[in-house]
Amino acid sequence: MLRIGCVKYLNARPLIRGWPGEVEFDHPSALCERLANGELDVALVSSFEFLRNPIYRIIDDVSISSDGPVYSVVVAHRDEISKIDEIELDPASKTAVNLLRCLLGELGLSPHLKQRSTGILSAGGTDSSCGEPVGPTGVSPAVVKSGSDALAQLLIGDQAIHFRESHADEFQFWDLGEQWNKLMGLPFVYALWLIRPEVVAPKQIADRLRGLRNENLGRLNELIAAAVARVADAGDPEITRQFLSAYYHEHLRFSFGKAEKEGLRTFAQLCAKRGLLPSGGIAFDLV
Repeated sequence: MLRIGCVKYLNARPLIRGWPGEVEFDHPSALCERLANGELDVALVSSFEFLRNPIYRIIDDVSISSDGPVYSVVVAHRDEISKIDEIELDPASKTAVNLLRCLLGELGLSPHLKQRSTGILSAGGTDSSCGEPVGPTGVSPAVVKSGSDALAQLLIGDQAIHFRESHADEFQFWDLGEQWNKLMGLPFVYALWLIRPEVVAPKQIADRLRGLRNENLGRLNELIAAAVARVADAGDPEITRQFLSAYYHEHLRFSFGKAEKEGLRTFAQLCAKRGLLPSGGIAFDLV
């Protein structure tokens, strides 16, 4: 049986909803570790995992990307970003953390980046029927508790969405997708489907996941209605049909074409420049 993992955020639903088998949902960093350890065969994980360990085959033409504001990868702050002394990081995603490092470096900004070792709730677990994340996400960010104008916090995924919807009047939000696009003029790739090298028939798996993406995008209104009903049942009134429609249509891209590949190569170059990756080019093993 194929062991498949997926990030547990709303942005992944168009890529996984309707998968006929069991899916393991977890935070990006946990999925990367499980994929690297051989506990999963295929996973939708942070793009930095491939750059860090390019042993995997990438499912071509599928990603979670943005070509401008992404909405759900942000630094929440009160003062101007140039005046921030410290940013607390979200350990759930190495891609977001390293994107932040690259952006700050390119802009000549050097706030202290503080690792947060706790605060991620357990993953929602397994959904074997409808291929959607279940369970809680996120925590109450430290930036709320501090009250300091000099403290900011990196937020990603559904936690970022919930925080923005709940605290829109209290904070400014430095959108990493928007800042990347302003600096580089390219899309940014947050997540990719990666297949371990020993997995047989990777093309068949890739074709099934591409087909699933196409089906979900072709029935996006139905997916949105189901997602709204699901979060309403969980007591989450901020996630509305209007919001999700804008999120999926305006903020996210689900392709991995020429522009996205160039964006990912540029990210790899900047990571190497900052000492986050070894220098040298990156080759994509596409299926």
